[in-house]
Amino acid sequence: MSYWKKLAFSVLEGGELTDEEAISILDCPDQELLELLQAAYTIRHHHFGNKVKLNMIINTKSGLCPENCGYCAQSSVSNAPIDKYRMMDKETILQGAEQAYNLNAGTYCIVASGRGPSEKELDTVSSAVQEIKVKFGLKVCACLGILKPSQAEKLKAAGVDRYNHNLNTSASHHESITTSHTYQDRVNTVELIKNSGISPCSGVIIGMRESKIDVVDMARSLKVLDADSIPVNFLHAIEGTPLAGTDELNPRYCLKVLCLMRFINPSKEIRISGGREVNLRSLQSLGLYPANSIFVGDYLTTAGQDTTADHKMLQDLGFEIEFNKEKNGVEI
Repeated sequence: MSYWKKLAFSVLEGGELTDEEAISILDCPDQELLELLQAAYTIRHHHFGNKVKLNMIINTKSGLCPENCGYCAQSSVSNAPIDKYRMMDKETILQGAEQAYNLNAGTYCIVASGRGPSEKELDTVSSAVQEIKVKFGLKVCACLGILKPSQAEKLKAAGVDRYNHNLNTSASHHESITTSHTYQDRVNTVELIKNSGISPCSGVIIGMRESKIDVVDMARSLKVLDADSIPVNFLHAIEGTPLAGTDELNPRYCLKVLCLMRFINPSKEIRISGGREVNLRSLQSLGLYPANSIFVGDYLTTAGQDTTADHKMLQDLGFEIEFNKEKNGVEI
């Protein structure tokens, strides 16, 4: 039995990786990559079988953000040429939900730029969510920045199932990426979400000049936070942002990162997110051996893969789309 398979069985029996074992996954020789993927798939299959969750994102408010996150084209320190607009109206958000429904996406992700939502923006999202639940029965994930307790309660009452607030990087690397908010601000927001009864979604961005031990720390921090869904983004460096020109990733390393996330968070939804197409490239399909979720459609300021190509990829893999749509409490 290979070293990687032994490690997988240890995880399935409740064992946790040492730092040395975790780093060994990121340092896995390329000639052993298929064995590592098979081991990660053993864990993934135990918890999720061959099912894949589809998510679709809508950027309801673009740019105009006061934060200084170095990776983001919407931040105050970016001069990237992107569309900038204020919060969409409810009807436009509902149109996006219909598109998500037609694409067989089980989760519709409502995202808005900014440090946190105004009460008016929160009202728009809450009203839209209530109608989405009645019309389409989709699981709804909101991503609106840092919340106040009353705002979290309002989203919960409206029917929001999940809230995304990414850690993005490790605690020690955080100030290299942004200084307009702290790492603890992000942790506190995730804890607030959990306390409000909303499912926490929190993930990372890989390829921002972090060390391998930073990547391990990210995976462990998400385990401590008990995030139900972990989006793994791979930096798509955009001209006009502070991280423009950063090019640290290759498809094989990205696959090793996904395997690490699976080994450390064995029973959680691991979602291949932004940067999938430009960083995994021709190896995208292999990412679904450790991961069990992807986005379909476009991202916040960058284009995704054609949705028919995503569906064809899943069909070719022999994987099954997991539906979690409900109308009137009945799964459909």
